[in-house]
Amino acid sequence: MPADEPGVRDPVDDRRPPTAAAELALAVAAGGVGVFDWDLTSDAMSWNPALQEMFGYTAADFRPTTESFFRRLHPEDRDRVTRAVDAAVRARGRFVAEYRVVLPDGRTRWVQGRGRVLADGTGAPVRFVGTAYDTTEVHTDDVRTGRLLATMPWGFVVLDHDWRFTVVNPAAEALLRQPADQLVGRTVWEAFPAVLGGELETAFRTAVSTQQAQTLTAHHPAPVDIWFDVSCWPSPEGLTLFFADATERALADRRAAATAGRLALLAEVADALVTTPDVADVLDALPRLLVPLTADACIVTVLGPDGRARDVSSWHADPDKRADLAGYATTRLVDLPGTTPFAQVVHTGVLRHVTAEQIAALPLHPTARALLDSLGPVRASIVPLRTHGRVLGALTLLSAADRPRDPDTERVVVDIADRVATALDADRLRRARAQLTEDLQRSLLTAPPEPDHAEVVVRYQPAAEAARVGGDWYDAFLQPDGTTMVVIGDVVGHDTAAAAAMGQLRGLLRGIATYSDGGPAEVLRGLDAAVEVLQVGALATAAVARFEQTADEVELGVTRVVWSNAGHPPPLVLHPDGRVELLERRPELMLGVDPTARRTEHVAVLERGSTVLLHTDGLVERRGADLDEGTVRLTAAVARLGHLPLSRLCDGLLRELVDGRPEDDIALVAVRLHRQDRPRPAEAGPRVVPPGVPAPAHPAQ
Repeated sequence: MPADEPGVRDPVDDRRPPTAAAELALAVAAGGVGVFDWDLTSDAMSWNPALQEMFGYTAADFRPTTESFFRRLHPEDRDRVTRAVDAAVRARGRFVAEYRVVLPDGRTRWVQGRGRVLADGTGAPVRFVGTAYDTTEVHTDDVRTGRLLATMPWGFVVLDHDWRFTVVNPAAEALLRQPADQLVGRTVWEAFPAVLGGELETAFRTAVSTQQAQTLTAHHPAPVDIWFDVSCWPSPEGLTLFFADATERALADRRAAATAGRLALLAEVADALVTTPDVADVLDALPRLLVPLTADACIVTVLGPDGRARDVSSWHADPDKRADLAGYATTRLVDLPGTTPFAQVVHTGVLRHVTAEQIAALPLHPTARALLDSLGPVRASIVPLRTHGRVLGALTLLSAADRPRDPDTERVVVDIADRVATALDADRLRRARAQLTEDLQRSLLTAPPEPDHAEVVVRYQPAAEAARVGGDWYDAFLQPDGTTMVVIGDVVGHDTAAAAAMGQLRGLLRGIATYSDGGPAEVLRGLDAAVEVLQVGALATAAVARFEQTADEVELGVTRVVWSNAGHPPPLVLHPDGRVELLERRPELMLGVDPTARRTEHVAVLERGSTVLLHTDGLVERRGADLDEGTVRLTAAVARLGHLPLSRLCDGLLRELVDGRPEDDIALVAVRLHRQDRPRPAEAGPRVVPPGVPAPAHPAQ
């Protein structure tokens, strides 16, 4: 049956201007083109006079129904055309078919029909419109047809219903690289077995089974080894194919896709290096990014500070081989001679390509050899991670021996390796600087004394980000009369200037406290005055606590804690019965604001066995959370962990509240008052006091 020609508007399209419609009608009439319009909802069908004449009807005997069409179809073509019509209606798609019409006088006429099914707003098919034209001359004029096929620049073949070649034009002979006399009579599967199981076989069989034309671009494997643009459609004889060489365009498309893939890979790695906080995470993910675009498998190796190589990550495109690759990565560097390609790359920083034969001859550890052999024959590219003339590691890319090398991809891998090396070098430098500043700050925070039956534990943890240095500090020391004083403080700011100010304030406070033997309030007043006179120019919060005891208090088993608070979070007490108490007093003005500010002292009497905790706000503050919420979390954690030895209690608080990645510096000092009627417990360690400090006035009984 009939349809529209590609690129030509539907002859029954009512939307075109009247002049254009009239012109088209004249052209259709002049060309003898038949036009039909089938109402699928009522089975009514209208034909133009050219189509009626083509089917052998006169105006008098034509009936506008589908019966007029199917009555004239050749019996051998009726089922095939019916299936094609049904398929077009079901798919709301196009119809293309060539069929024979039997005229009233018994003559046969060939007709080429093209059509299109139109749907309403709900998607239901409502109209079937199209065109038809007489192709009898093509089928009867063998000379003209032969001349047309001989000069046609595209390959043209016809396969019969048994898939045998019946027509092969010269262009097809050239494209298929076989003469026609060697193809005619053979099936396409015999002549080209590589087609079986591929896109071409699928298209051929789909065209025959659905009676729908198929169009595709596909690669015909060797020995033809050409990309084809193929159009195939069913015909009474079987299957007709047009095809042309599309290799240049297909390869250009593949090159463009490969280039896009390489650029996307480069962008993904660059983004990971910029956005991932820890370079170690990038190194762990890198093999998954590189495989399979650059190789079948990848191993990432990093050189440690001692120069020893460590394989830190690996990945294989084949899930069944990942375990063997991981095992190989853990054993391949064992007893690896310095003459191997890997050792030479690490030593010289020069990329090496290693053939499968060379890899098979490498002197590897027996376990590594067995695991490598399980991956199959492979070749390797070993790309150094090199920056500023130093080699920091290597990428080992493994591929099947028959996988072709791609110089463009190899250049991208070298670029990626250079970027990773630069990031790795920057990360090492950052860590070294952070460690240096942290070590410097820790050097200012000396070890605490261990007086009498008091156990003192201190902790300092820098922020997980930035320079890892700031103004938080702790201190614990003995005054000349032998009493224990502990300090917690925080200079405003989070940089080296804050750390420098912290060092000054800590030293001043120590000097004032040890010279004056004054109490907490007096020490804070002296520090405020010193900051003013010496123009330290720093603002800070601090809490100072002193542990005092008379002879009667020793007998009663209690100790007084005297404290003064300059704008700092309050101290916290864990009582022997497990009760947790905040030594809540309204904090007074912070240091560095007003040297005449009032400083007062507060006193709490504690039973021996109590624990006092002083901390900076980094332990409880969180982005987007209230400070009171953090204090509640701290109180609950102290109550839960309070039964632990003091060192484990402090470590547990850091682990639960900040999980090793604090947003701010944290300083922590804890004092546990052990009972004095018993020997000092082993977990408290030995008594440690500076020389010249008097012995306890009230030793344990």
